[in-house]
Amino acid sequence: MAATVSPKGKPTTSKESGEASWPTGQPEIDSWTDKYFSRTKEAVAKFGDAQVTYALFMRRPVVSAPRLALDWLQAVADERNTRFEIDLKYKEGKWVGAGEPIAYVTGAFSQLVDLETLLLQKLGPACVAAYNAYSMCADLPKVAFMAMDARHCAGTSMAEMMAYAASVGSAKARKKVGAIGFVGNATDATAHYFGEEDGKGTMPHAFIGYAGSTLRAAEMFRDAFPDMPMTVLVDYFGQEVTDTLAVCRKFPELVEQGQMSFRLDTPGSRYIEGLDPAASYAVLERHVPDVVRGYRSEAQLAYLVGAGVSAAAIWRMREVLDKEGFEKAKIVASSGFGPAKCHLFAEAQAPVDVIGTGSYLPTTWSETYATADIIEYDGTARVKLGREFLLRR
Repeated sequence: MAATVSPKGKPTTSKESGEASWPTGQPEIDSWTDKYFSRTKEAVAKFGDAQVTYALFMRRPVVSAPRLALDWLQAVADERNTRFEIDLKYKEGKWVGAGEPIAYVTGAFSQLVDLETLLLQKLGPACVAAYNAYSMCADLPKVAFMAMDARHCAGTSMAEMMAYAASVGSAKARKKVGAIGFVGNATDATAHYFGEEDGKGTMPHAFIGYAGSTLRAAEMFRDAFPDMPMTVLVDYFGQEVTDTLAVCRKFPELVEQGQMSFRLDTPGSRYIEGLDPAASYAVLERHVPDVVRGYRSEAQLAYLVGAGVSAAAIWRMREVLDKEGFEKAKIVASSGFGPAKCHLFAEAQAPVDVIGTGSYLPTTWSETYATADIIEYDGTARVKLGREFLLRR
């Protein structure tokens, strides 16, 4: 599918597309581009321009998430009063194999050569994060996800890319397996990627410490925000079960209305209240006995029966809530929920309602490196030896 990127006016605001804050003017681009690109731009100006085509690709399978990169290219075209032709081979949300060109970009060499650095920064990480987000949502299709990645991002541009990527991966999972997917995120700036006007969230651990008790924090929050559904953190004092039940008994009407959730964020240095290794195995034995009867690596066992927010911890909280008559209370889990942990939670059929995660962010950063190679000069196919697979077919 071919598209044309051409002057159409000024870029939109950050709230609308997120692109206005990324550099489009020449001085800013010069500051952030690799020097050999800017020197090539000068040399081309001296010896004569050429019409070139770049192939954009990655070395590992990903989910195509090119919109931010290509929207930025549009903004630069506007700024430079030039035209780029985009041949997008893989639409947003499509699987892309390793080495397969996601898109071909054609334009004047002098106008494209100094854009490679910034263009690739905006492409690779988003595609890998979208792949991870899809995997997580597809493994747990009945679980709602909250994007809580902003604090883990290296600046606002990365936070923009990661929120966008989560929305792309989530949309693919909804389409392919009917998943709930990502229903919101933690910051206002990127909430629009999830169809929301504002970020979501209720209380951090700091608010529990300020209140002096989990129950008092819930009371204060309810007084400050009387019309808002409430999610209460219950791991601050290590009394996950006791504090959860105390809040339920204080606000039974919220529980009955489905407006009360309890978030487990227990650190990996301890078990939730009432659990230890033996009790964790016993919990899973009661509900999903086969999940721990085969071979498991240490990392897999940690997700299932280890300390912190394990599958056993979720099952134990569900047991307690149901036994006490609070079947409509919801469980929110956070802490290290990446693709591997989500896959194990799916195997364990963990009864979690919402997962808060920033762990769909790529963990091996070298996997996010996108690459661009010129494959045509003035209509003549030419590429460096070893990259012939990028040529148009």
